[in-house]
Amino acid sequence: MPANRPNPPNWGQLYEVAAGQGGYVTTQQAQEAGYSLPLLTHHVKQGRLQRARRGVYRLTHYPAGEHEDLIVLWLWSEQAGVFSHETALSLHHLSDALPAVYHLTLPAAWSRRRLRTPPGVRLYFADVKGADLTWAGGVPTTSPVRTLVDCATAAVLPEFIHAAYRQIQQRGLVAPDELRDRLSPLLESRPLYSRPHGSGDIRSSALRLPRSQHGQRRSMPRR
Repeated sequence: MPANRPNPPNWGQLYEVAAGQGGYVTTQQAQEAGYSLPLLTHHVKQGRLQRARRGVYRLTHYPAGEHEDLIVLWLWSEQAGVFSHETALSLHHLSDALPAVYHLTLPAAWSRRRLRTPPGVRLYFADVKGADLTWAGGVPTTSPVRTLVDCATAAVLPEFIHAAYRQIQQRGLVAPDELRDRLSPLLESRPLYSRPHGSGDIRSSALRLPRSQHGQRRSMPRR
């Protein structure tokens, strides 16, 4: 039987894949569209493609996007990563936090891999599934409530957590019952305090959970 021949180059297929990823493709995606490594190198030299990082290419004339740096990191993670913590706060516009590094959560099983972490990236390992996973800015990110829980667990500055909490409540991003249920275990063990925003008063304010339907803040059952 004749050997299987590689698919001929299909620029339309390559463009379609790139269009769903801010103009970027991985080496594997390019090969599936018929572009071998030598052919990719040829198109880089011709100016049709740009090498963004190892294994990731950009279509040169594709319109620039807002979060291209995040898309490149997501493709580096083999599309398994989820942006989280302070990066998710920024993507959801939940606080004024300007993180100095990108926060990316990889699947828990990846903790056993030997990874070369890209510069300016902080990695976490956990499984983000179901309602905890959403999209913002063209990349996968933790949901607002999962983001709040992650930030509280990781000891992000309480001021940012308070700001995010207020935004979630004011914008109705999470049902009050879910917000209370997800935060109660954390606040029982480690209350969060912050100085009132824009106030010179040195007294701190505690993060207050929404009241239950019966008008009482629900606490964790005693053991």
